[in-house]
Amino acid sequence: MQIISALFVENFALRQAPGPSTRIDLTGAFFSIVAPTPVPTTIDPHLVVLIYCAPNEPGNQLLEVIFREGSGPDDQQLARNVSPFTVEPGKFTYRLVRGELLLNSYTQIFAHCRIGTGPWHLVPLTLLEPVAADSSASTATSSENSE
Repeated sequence: MQIISALFVENFALRQAPGPSTRIDLTGAFFSIVAPTPVPTTIDPHLVVLIYCAPNEPGNQLLEVIFREGSGPDDQQLARNVSPFTVEPGKFTYRLVRGELLLNSYTQIFAHCRIGTGPWHLVPLTLLEPVAADSSASTATSSENSE
């Protein structure tokens, strides 16, 4: 088995298409997120992992996702999820993983994903500082009034 793709997403939906065939609608894929509050803060990004099982492989395996403070295997672990899954050989499946992560700085973290004891697939996520209230509209109005 192999990981075809792993992304942080805002929304995920399945729909039927002619054939029979299934479509996966991913919206709002992202690699950075604005902190909801100043640090320390907790975020709960949703990671979708798409997995393919070759026709000659058994369809039972484990998906392991470790959220780490860096890209290295020894970087501090923030959260870990291990979930068994079954997929029909020759087909695809998906897994949704929600991390609840307490972050103490604005930094880049990584979701380390793997099937069984296979190779790691890394997905970066950068925590950005909270955004101040948008003052561009009032700035534009002030500029227009001063002309």
